[in-house]
Amino acid sequence: MNKLDSAGHTIHFEANLAPLAEILESNKYSKIFVFVDRNTSELCLPQFQEMLGDFTGFDLIETDPGEENKSIDFCIGIWKTLLDFGADRKCLMINLGGGVITDMGGFVASTYKRGIDFINIPTTLLSQVDASVGGKTGIDVDNVKNMVGTFTLPQAVFIETSFLNTLPKRELLSGFAEMIKHGLIVDKDYYTELQGVDYEKIEAKAIYRSVEIKNDVVTEDPHEKGLRKILNYGHTIGHAIETYSLINDNAPLTHGEAIAIGMICEAFLSAKNNTLSNEELDNISSYILKLYPKYHIKEKSFDQLLEFMQSDKKNENGEIMFSLLSRIGACDFNCRVSKTDILDSFAYLNNLTSKAKNA
Repeated sequence: MNKLDSAGHTIHFEANLAPLAEILESNKYSKIFVFVDRNTSELCLPQFQEMLGDFTGFDLIETDPGEENKSIDFCIGIWKTLLDFGADRKCLMINLGGGVITDMGGFVASTYKRGIDFINIPTTLLSQVDASVGGKTGIDVDNVKNMVGTFTLPQAVFIETSFLNTLPKRELLSGFAEMIKHGLIVDKDYYTELQGVDYEKIEAKAIYRSVEIKNDVVTEDPHEKGLRKILNYGHTIGHAIETYSLINDNAPLTHGEAIAIGMICEAFLSAKNNTLSNEELDNISSYILKLYPKYHIKEKSFDQLLEFMQSDKKNENGEIMFSLLSRIGACDFNCRVSKTDILDSFAYLNNLTSKAKNA
């Protein structure tokens, strides 16, 4: 369980970031940059340096934390910083942080002077099981998530589970949502196993299985022409809810919380428009509601949510496209759903959350 071979690179699970030092030495990079946000600079950078023998042979680029900063304006600042440091095409960027850092750092690296090498070292559960794997880079534009980006593979990905010790419970739960998704779309046994797992004590073997599932899917379909779209289960509605919450809520939902809500709504759509059984729908809904916020979608927000969904990059010919479960452990993609059914899924969620709050 030390590594997974992916398309053109390796996902390493060795402790203490081995063999990162060997990669840095053998490639003879002209300069090395470590890209962090303020949180990972404080909590993870010292650990990173210690693992590499008090490594100091890099320049640090630091940004503000948070999805709201994953924008072109911040990218321009990073590109200018690279220029100021004299970065050429033979330099390396190490992205040390959560999904915002790996998404934005990968995008910056893939576009700077038409592309420089980068390595992802994800430090959150969400980025370890999802954002850092698969070669997607991206930034948000006008509150539309990942609207601009590239498919560019890193030189390597390093999964070091000790970084998870720096995370609050809410961030662990955010990443756990993507693990639940992996079981729902591919592996029923894994989904069943996760129902008995304490998300605060995630074992390396569960992280490995999630990464393995995602890697298998993206290796078969690296540019999201077909099968890879199943990874979007829960995300069409979830991304819209995440964006709405970021704009309107005093305490915005995390990515994983929004995706969990999206998975309930899209499980309802799976039962109505695909072959998911009502028993399976009840199982998914009740399990997710035990873990995640009982979020009520305000009726006045329905139109705005639909507008966000209309901007989703997965749509075709102006139609909102979904990936829907045929059963727990199997998923279909390119499913068309009516506006009425989408609104009914919001009503279904609201009914569940109201009952849960009054129980």
